[in-house]
Amino acid sequence: MPGTCVIGLQWGDEAKGKLVDLLTAQFDIVVRFLGGANAGHTVVTGGETFKLHHIPSGILNQHVMNIVTAGVVLNPGTVLAEIDSLVSRGVRIEDNLVLSDRAHVVMPWHIEEDHILNEADIGGENIGTTLRGIGPCYRDKAGRSLAIRLGDLYQAGFREKVAQIVEVKNKILTSNNGQGSAHLNADEIFTEYSKFAERLKPFVADSTRYLLDALDAGKQLLFEGAQGALLDLDHGTFPFVTSSNSSGVGITAGSGVPPRWINKVIGVIKAYTTRVGGGPFPTEQDNATGKHIREMGNEYGTTTGRPRRCGWFDGVAARYASRLSGVDELSVMMLDVLSELPEINICVAYELDGKRIDYFPSQVEELRRVQPIYETLPGWQQNITEIRAVNDLPQNAQRYLDRISELSGFPVAVVSVGPDREQTMFDPQFVATS
Repeated sequence: MPGTCVIGLQWGDEAKGKLVDLLTAQFDIVVRFLGGANAGHTVVTGGETFKLHHIPSGILNQHVMNIVTAGVVLNPGTVLAEIDSLVSRGVRIEDNLVLSDRAHVVMPWHIEEDHILNEADIGGENIGTTLRGIGPCYRDKAGRSLAIRLGDLYQAGFREKVAQIVEVKNKILTSNNGQGSAHLNADEIFTEYSKFAERLKPFVADSTRYLLDALDAGKQLLFEGAQGALLDLDHGTFPFVTSSNSSGVGITAGSGVPPRWINKVIGVIKAYTTRVGGGPFPTEQDNATGKHIREMGNEYGTTTGRPRRCGWFDGVAARYASRLSGVDELSVMMLDVLSELPEINICVAYELDGKRIDYFPSQVEELRRVQPIYETLPGWQQNITEIRAVNDLPQNAQRYLDRISELSGFPVAVVSVGPDREQTMFDPQFVATS
C-alpha cells in the first residue's frame, strides 16, 4: 500500500492530526501537501498536547520522514517557531523533516494584503481568513510574476527580486489603504528572510524528486490533508473556502505524486459538524445545543482561538465530501462529545424551495436556502471515554455510527472517544494498526 491519505470531510477541524499520528508508525513518510499556517492540527500523547501548523503530524515519530511539499505556502518565521517549540520539548527533527524548495513563501506584503481583503466582507459576511497571508500568497503563485518560492531565497538574485516586488506591492498597498506611501522596506525584508533561509537550509530540498524516488524504492507514504473537503477552492462552498484544493482531488497536484500511487483514502468526520467564519451551515445550532457541543468539544480554533459554529451531523454534506475525496472508509471522531444528550438529530436530506433533495448544492445561495430534514435518534447518556472496543459502545452509540455509515455510503473503520491516542478504536476489518 504505497499511498494512504487522511482527508477531512467537513469544514476542517475534524481531528485529522490525531489520526495521522496514530497511523504514522505503519509508514515511512508523512506528506503535507496543501495549505499553510492557517491549518492547525492537535495531537495529544502521553498527556502532552502538541499544536502543529506547518509541520506534519508524523513529526512525533522519530523513525518517519516528514515532507512539506510544493503545494504548501510557507511562512518561514512560523516554521522556525514551530521547530524551536518542538526541539524545546525534546522532539528530534534534524533528520526527519524536508521543506520543498518549490513551496511558495508567505511574505510581509501578503499579510498586509490579507488584512485589507478581510475588510471586504461578502454581503456582511466574512470569508473566514486567518489573516496569515495564505490567500494572497496563493494568488501571487497563480499570477507568477510576484511570487517567491523557498528555493529563491538561496539564489544570487534574491535581493533584486525582493526590491522589484516591494516596489510594485507598495504601489498596490498605497492605492488600497489610501494612507499615503506604504512602508514595506526591501532591505529589511531581504535581511530578515536571509536569516530565515540560513536557519532553514538544512531542511530544504526538492520534495517532488524525493517522493518519486521514495516510491521507486518501495516506501510507504501517508498523506496528511489540511482544512476539509467542504473548504475546497473549486468544489467547496465558494467563496467561503480556503485557497487550495483541500479535498482528495488535491493530493496529487500538491504533492507531485501521480494518482496511481494513492491506494486508500480515509475520510475523517466529527460525530457532529463545526465551521469557522462565514458561509452557509445548514445544520448549525445557534442555541443551547450548539453551545453545549462547543463547550464539551472545546470547539475553539487551534490556529486562531475563535469559537467554532456547531451543529448536528450533516449526512448530505458528508456523502458529497466522501465521494469527492474518493473515500474508502470513515474515521468518526469525538463521539464522546454527544454523550450527555438525550436525543441526537442527524440530517438525512434537505428541503430546497419546497422540494426534498439528497444532493449538496453547488451554489452557495441555494445552500443558504436549504432546510435540513432530520431523523431523531436516542442518545446513550453515559460516559464512553474509557471504552476501547466499538462493540463495547452502548447500543444507541453503535446505531448512531451505523446511520452515519449508511448516509455517507462508506464503512466506519475508526472511532474516537477522547483526545488521547489510547481513546481511538480501530476496526481490524478495515484499518490495520500494526
